[in-house]
Amino acid sequence: MENRIAVLAIVIDEPEAVRRVNDILHENSDIIIGRMGIPYRERSVSVISLTLDGTPDRISSLTGKLGQIDGISVKAAISKK
Repeated sequence: MENRIAVLAIVIDEPEAVRRVNDILHENSDIIIGRMGIPYRERSVSVISLTLDGTPDRISSLTGKLGQIDGISVKAAISKK
């Protein structure tokens, strides 16, 4: 399967979830080509945006694992080629 470029948006509403998110991201660091994290302390949320280069299956798997964590919202946009 051919690699695609994707952008992942992660919103963390529960501070306790940060460790699990980071563990999953470190497990998938081979497909992460860029990461930006913004702690928004006034609203007690954190926002992470990722740029990925991986197969659609890997991207979907990562999105699914993150989506199973309580207090997390995640969305992906994947290139068509």
